[in-house]
Amino acid sequence: MSDTTTTGAPGLRRQLRDIPAAVGRNKVPAVTASFWTVRVLTTGMGETTSDYLARALGPVPAVAGAAVPLAAALAAQARADRHRPAVYWAAVVMVSVFGTMAADVAHVALGVPYAVSATAFALALAAVFGLWHRLEGTLAVDTVRGGRREVLYWAAVMTTFALGTAVGDLTAARLGWGCLSSGLLFAALIAVPALGHRVPRLPPVLAFGGRTSSPARSVPASPTGSA
Repeated sequence: MSDTTTTGAPGLRRQLRDIPAAVGRNKVPAVTASFWTVRVLTTGMGETTSDYLARALGPVPAVAGAAVPLAAALAAQARADRHRPAVYWAAVVMVSVFGTMAADVAHVALGVPYAVSATAFALALAAVFGLWHRLEGTLAVDTVRGGRREVLYWAAVMTTFALGTAVGDLTAARLGWGCLSSGLLFAALIAVPALGHRVPRLPPVLAFGGRTSSPARSVPASPTGSA
């Protein structure tokens, strides 16, 4: 009874702890150069789709509409008994779309400053990884067989997409760096964790988080289409 009535972070930890640590085949792809190439492409696809829907429908209706295919994609991924590329990447695209919208809506619809939303998403990502390590005793992002690790994996992916969007908008618009300078900066940041996969001392989770949260868009979203 206490687990169902407890609210807040302790209650969330108990609920995740109750989800069994699944065994079986790995459900995520190997982290290779081709993985990051496809990830960058799906990130760009998610960004452009998010911008289009926000301008066509408005930020809030777009988020509500994207929640349905997002839930369907994640449900299909959860039901998969092993890594199925079409199912996995469909989930990544929908997480990219929804995560980008979440960051955009925070600023456009709710008026949250870019610096505040970027900080909030960074803290949320740290909280996800902290909870992951506490429950699993590891941060292995390349071995996900279902169960609570899969829940935490997708929570981390969702948060990194939102973080990347917020940081990209912050540097391009609020700090006035523009698209070119922001693009060059994030290209360099993407290269660091990419090389990190060849450096044994760099934890894999840093490479995962760094590559995923680096934004593919450096132009702030606007429901009217203006930057």
